[in-house]
Amino acid sequence: MQQLKLGLPKGSLEAATLALFAQAGWVINPSSRNYFPAVDDPELRCALVRAQEMAAYVAGGTLDLGLTGLDWILETQSDVVEIGDLEYSKTSDQPCRWVLVVPKDSPIETIEDLRGKRIATELVGFTSRYLAERGIEAQVEFSWGATEAKVVEGLVDAAVEITETGSTIRAHGLRIVCDLLHTHTRLIANRQALGDPWKAAKIEQISLLLQAALKARQKVMLKMNVPANRLDHLMGILPSLHAPTVNPLYDPEWYAVETVVDKGRVRDLIPRLVAAGAEGILEYTLQKIV
Repeated sequence: MQQLKLGLPKGSLEAATLALFAQAGWVINPSSRNYFPAVDDPELRCALVRAQEMAAYVAGGTLDLGLTGLDWILETQSDVVEIGDLEYSKTSDQPCRWVLVVPKDSPIETIEDLRGKRIATELVGFTSRYLAERGIEAQVEFSWGATEAKVVEGLVDAAVEITETGSTIRAHGLRIVCDLLHTHTRLIANRQALGDPWKAAKIEQISLLLQAALKARQKVMLKMNVPANRLDHLMGILPSLHAPTVNPLYDPEWYAVETVVDKGRVRDLIPRLVAAGAEGILEYTLQKIV
């Protein structure tokens, strides 16, 4: 039996990635004893790999397919094919940001003020190229961790660090000067694997269902009963993907209506639907939208 070698990011993205695959239809069970999780699909072989190393393993053919951040693709400059932007992170579906961080009282106000300064970061390659492209000469050094603490203690003048909300950075008494990169999780494939018809079809299946699961996270289904004499009015305020589904009930004076709407609109929409005469309103979460 043919198998596709799939790399899953180990570490901060691991739990979010396994949850996404579960929603898409694959149950993956990691084990604390090894780096090869069991999966309920005999056509897949999974390996847990650090996101920082994923692109190199996919480019080299050790893995056919993997998930990693745009930041690590740019950092390693690996020759991979980006199948899609999955737009999720470890705690939300918002992008993470690589930001320039300095002490609150630092004289550094812009990226140009880094000339001649010392900068710590895990993203050395990208940061060095970012500065070089702007003609800024600075010393960029690799940080093995505790990067923010190095800035606090004055070991370096600045840091390039990843954040989602910036709250941890502010809690350390630091200030964000600017954003250097916004990054999402990317699905990447080996070029030779895409040349294999069976592997290409399997990659397309995985990509389709992961994207469908993420799309569903932004939507909900609403079902409700609507009196016939209020139906036209309600249709005027009810959003949908294309058009609401309307079916007559046993009582000819009532209709059943269902539609898919943006999750963020529900709290404002439901009171309007009630005011328009809708009853028995139900909200359902969705697993996939294709």
